[in-house]
Amino acid sequence: MILKKGKLILIPCTLGLTELSAVIPNNNIKYINSCQTFIVENLRSARRFLKNAGFLGDLNNINFHLLNKHTISSERSMMLETCLKGQNVGLLSEAGCPGIADPGADIVKLAHSKQIIVKPLVGPSSILLALMASGMNGQNFSFNGYLPKEKSDRIKRIQFLEHLSFKNNQTQIFIETPFRNHHLLNDLCKHCHPNTFIAIATDLTTESEQIMCLQAKDLVKKNLQLKKRPTVFLIHKY
Repeated sequence: MILKKGKLILIPCTLGLTELSAVIPNNNIKYINSCQTFIVENLRSARRFLKNAGFLGDLNNINFHLLNKHTISSERSMMLETCLKGQNVGLLSEAGCPGIADPGADIVKLAHSKQIIVKPLVGPSSILLALMASGMNGQNFSFNGYLPKEKSDRIKRIQFLEHLSFKNNQTQIFIETPFRNHHLLNDLCKHCHPNTFIAIATDLTTESEQIMCLQAKDLVKKNLQLKKRPTVFLIHKY
């Protein structure tokens, strides 16, 4: 008898201190409760989310696998053993949707290689929400992750992406570690063409949400306070 494999359930979570019901459908709860093993980035926040989401299991007696930049390849492979034994495994992002700007993509790729069914659940994606609210080209866009830490390299990258945006009529999207937001914003205002549009989407889905899209020459006049606030940046040169 061939044992039926479990599924890998991709579980979105809130982007910040947002009421769960405002961004997570009730239908997700039944899938969350179908799992007794979870792959997470942070144990403490994962436990908090599962408790708030109405997880019915005993959080002290379920299996957690930590997935972060320190996780080695052999450890990732073992995380799906539960699926091969016929049980569902939940993949939980630290913020937003698993596999989007987080290490979960490696687990999803591994699941496909093992012919494990992947079930994505509906939830908030800061990248897509920012694009929706920017007014920029949603037919042709590119997410570029984090820009270089070094200032000179970061400026070169910004100018390269700005050129691509103009050449291909393509929205360029990127993020930054919150404590370096102000450095990135300053570089965008100073080194983009004055007429290039820059969109800033901060604290999405929370009460302090702030979204604006202005040309660089106008954005430089704003005194935006972005330090330690999760922000998505978008540029488009027309």
